[in-house]
Amino acid sequence: MTYTVDPAALERARALLAGHPVVDGHNDLPWALREQVGYDLDRRDIATDQAAHLHTDLARLRAGGVGAQFWSVYVPSDYQGDKAVSATLEQMDCVRALAERYPDDLRLALTADDMEAARAHGRIASLMGAEGGHSIGCSLATLRSLHALGVRYMTLTHNDNVPWADSATDKPVANGLTRFGEEVVREMNRLGMLVDLSHVSADTMRDALRITRAPVIFSHSSSRALCDHPRNIPDDVLEELPANGGVAMATFVPKFVLPEAIEWSRAADADMRAHGLDPLDATPDAMAVLREYEAANPRPVATAATVADHLDHMREVAGIDHIGIGGDFDGTPFTPAGLEDVSGYPNLIAELLGRDWSEADLAKLTWGNAVRVLRDAEIVARGLRRTEKPSVATIEQLDG
Repeated sequence: MTYTVDPAALERARALLAGHPVVDGHNDLPWALREQVGYDLDRRDIATDQAAHLHTDLARLRAGGVGAQFWSVYVPSDYQGDKAVSATLEQMDCVRALAERYPDDLRLALTADDMEAARAHGRIASLMGAEGGHSIGCSLATLRSLHALGVRYMTLTHNDNVPWADSATDKPVANGLTRFGEEVVREMNRLGMLVDLSHVSADTMRDALRITRAPVIFSHSSSRALCDHPRNIPDDVLEELPANGGVAMATFVPKFVLPEAIEWSRAADADMRAHGLDPLDATPDAMAVLREYEAANPRPVATAATVADHLDHMREVAGIDHIGIGGDFDGTPFTPAGLEDVSGYPNLIAELLGRDWSEADLAKLTWGNAVRVLRDAEIVARGLRRTEKPSVATIEQLDG
C-alpha cells in the first residue's frame, strides 16, 4: 500500500521537527545488530544505507527528525539469571560502541539536560532502556548497577512473567506485582530510573501506578480501546496518567494498532512455530519463512493514519501532556504504510496537522513530554535519596 500525504502538511511537519524533534521511546537496533552480524558494526555500518537490512540508519534518523532515541537493550525472556544479565551488558556495550563510532551523529545521554545539550549540538541523544525485569536477575544490586551504567528505564516484564510481576502476554500468577515487585518500583524511583509499563498486564500497570512515587512511561504501547490487544493500555489506566505525570508513547506495530492484524499475526506466529522457529526470530531464514507466509496470506496493512487514530484517542483520555511516540522499529517485521522506517515520523506529524493538532501540542508529543518525564523522575530521585538508603531486600525475604 502506498501512503500519500499532503505536501504542504509534510513541509510544515519537517519544519516543526527541526525545532522539536522526536524522542522515540523504543528502537531495537542493538538486538538486530546482534542477531544479524554479531555486533560487527563494519558489516552493518549505519552511516551507510541499511534499508535492505534494518529500519534504522543515520541518514534515515536525520530524515525522520529524530532528536533522541531510547535504544532498547532487550534480551529474550527465555534468558534467565546470569545469562540475561550478561546479554543485557552486551547490548549496552553495543549502544556505547555506536555512540563512539558515530560521534558526529549520536551522543550518549543520561539526563534530561543531556538530551537538551545533545539537541543543541545537533546530535541525536542516545539513551538506554532495558526491556524486561529478567535483565536484573531478581537482584536490586543488579538494578542499581544497570542504572550506574546508563540504563534510564526498565520495562518490568517482556512477553513472559518474571517472578515478581505479570506480563500482558502470559498467564497471571502474581495478579500484578508481588511485594518484591513493589520494592523494585520503589528502588527505581529512588534511582531515577523510569518505570516502563509496556508489556505488563493491566493489573501490573495498576499496581505500579499505586506504588510509584515518580512518573511512569509506556515506552511502546497504544490504545486498547481502539485495538483490543493485551499489549495496549486500557482507558482506566490512561486516565491515571495526569495524576501520575507519566507519558504513554504510542507504538506503530500493526498488530497493536489494527484489529484486523491481530488474528493474522496469530496465524503467522503459528506458521513460524510449525517451521521450528520462534515468532520473534529476526534472522534472515526466519524472515524468509514469514515473507513466504505473507505472500500466500496477504496481511492487513496499517497506515500512519491508523497510528494517528490511537494518538487522537490517547490524547482525549490522558491529555496532551501525557502522550508520546515509541515506534518499535527493528523490533517488528512489519510496519505501517507511511511509517516504514525511522524516516517516516514527518508523515505522522503531517497526518496530525491535518487533524488540526496545534504546533504547540505536537511539540509536546514529539519532544517536550518525554524530556519532562525524565526530568521529573530525576527530581523525585534526588528527594528520595536524601531520606532512603539503597534497598537490600531480596525476593526470598519479601515473597517467600
